[in-house]
Amino acid sequence: MAKRKAVVGKQCVACGSCVIICPKQAIFVYKGTKAVVDYDKCVGCGLCQKACPAGIINVEENFQNRR
Repeated sequence: MAKRKAVVGKQCVACGSCVIICPKQAIFVYKGTKAVVDYDKCVGCGLCQKACPAGIINVEENFQNRR
């Protein structure tokens, strides 16, 4: 089974749109600088990707954990 996870790009402006829309509370804004995904909580639904006004969140298929 493929693992789908949200990945936030480096150009994140920390607007918080993804934080608000995430049904699993898997995203938080780190020190007001960038959205960070808790990969243990993320279910890859794609709502954050749709909500991102900058278009820099991508939901990746076959995600490899980047810790």
